Order: sequence, then C-alpha cells, then structure tokens
Amino acid sequence: MIQLTNVTYSYPRAETPALHDLSLQIPAGQFCAVIGANGAGKSTLCATLAGFVPHFYRGKLSGTAKVAGIDIAGSSLAELAGTVGLVFSNPFNQITGARFTVREEVAFGLENMGVPPAEMAPRIDEMLRFARLSEQADQSPYALSGGQQQRLAIASVLVMRPKVLVLDEPTSQLDPIGSREVFSVLRDLAATDEATVFLAEQKLEWVAAFADRVLVLHQGRLVADGPPAEILASPTLSQYGLEPTRYTQAARAALGAGFRPQHPDLPVTLEQAVEFFR
Repeated sequence: MIQLTNVTYSYPRAETPALHDLSLQIPAGQFCAVIGANGAGKSTLCATLAGFVPHFYRGKLSGTAKVAGIDIAGSSLAELAGTVGLVFSNPFNQITGARFTVREEVAFGLENMGVPPAEMAPRIDEMLRFARLSEQADQSPYALSGGQQQRLAIASVLVMRPKVLVLDEPTSQLDPIGSREVFSVLRDLAATDEATVFLAEQKLEWVAAFADRVLVLHQGRLVADGPPAEILASPTLSQYGLEPTRYTQAARAALGAGFRPQHPDLPVTLEQAVEFFR
C-alpha cells in the first residue's frame, strides 16, 4: 500500500535533508506508527505520504514514493486526495468553518466530490456512528470538546473512503480523555481492515497499546522498525531522544532491584505490566 525507496527530501533553502535515504513498505490494513524526537522528520514523512511534499512545500525530493500504486511526485494533490486522507494535530484548524452543524461538516468533502445526495446520506450516518458523534450531529462543530472535534476531523476524512489515513500527532492538543477517544476510533478503524493507518505520535503508551508496527526516525533516517513490544522496550530508544513507557521504566527499576519476573520480556503496556509483576 505504501512504498518508499531511497526517499530523500530537503525543504527549500534547507542545508540538510528532512528525510534521508528512507526505504520502507507498509501493507494494506496495517496500523503503523512513527515515533521520534522533535525534528526527527515525522511531520515531513506524513506530508510526503499525503502529497504535500513536494507539491505544496516544494523543495527537492529524490527516490520513489508510492501510495496505493500512485507515484506521489508524478501525481497532483487532487489525484492523491481520493486515496490519502490527512488529519492534522490541531482539529480546530481542520474544521472548514463553512458549515453550521457536525452533519454538514462531514458532508462537505462529499459535496465537493459531487457525490449524489442519495448516496451521501447513508455514508454520513455511518461515519457519524463510527466516530460516535450521532448525538452531536445537529450541534455546531465549535460546540464539541477537543476529542470530539478530532473525531469529527477523522470522520470528515474517512467519509471520502481513502485507502490510507495519515495522522500527524492527532492527540497533541488533547487531554487523556480526548486522546483515548481518538485512539479508540483508530482502533475500531484498524479492526475493519478498510484502511491503512499511518500515525505520527509522541505518546508512546498509546502507540504501544494500539499500533501493529513502530518506526523510529532520527534526524530524518529510519533507525528502527518492528513490533511495539520490541521497539518500545529497546534500551537504544534513549539514544534517539525518546523515553520508554512508564511500564517499561518500572520493570527495569524492578529488575535492577533484584526482582525476578515470571515473564522476562519487558512490558510496554499496562496489561503486559500486570503480567510482568504478577
């Protein structure tokens, strides 16, 4: 579904590349998370998958980047819009401001695509149920909580049925309750296998609980790639400016104090920590 081969990208007038010789393949239906310190290249990678690099930000892109078989550099943003949906970190910036209700906001993209009204209605209702916003359908988008607004942003993208959903730190503006709401919706989406989910996120505990695969970026390079339990418990994580989850830290402290667990693998989620300390 996503295929990058030796991708290097530099912003205009930048002295060093934001992405450097990046190669990876992500199959259809996978929930893949990318982590890294600030400036590692996560947002640039998201922008590349959505086509904003190089069509909006310009700069110099080399190598080959394809999504669902579409060459990103050789296609327009309009062509990519039907295949890749992008959700930003701040949901307030993604609300159009051109519609008065949540239902109308979800309909906005379909209207621009020229979808017949008879087809739009069931798709909108389905997405409102999926995003758990049916009860708020007639409210103003600006009357929603932060978590609800982010779920609205996701619903407004998903209603157009993209093959790939790219999210750039979608919970960075949210409290724990709002973060849980968003990740719960993403979990439900991944369970349907209807879209490939690519997520840039700083909250590693949520990544550990929901992602199928974790990529680590450092200074624009891919330095680690594997399952969450392997990547997030790795002692090398701190080399890239990242701290392990609190569960991994507690387990390491316990081992240092002489604790001998029944399950030797370091935990990265609460459930794994329960088993580790049992």
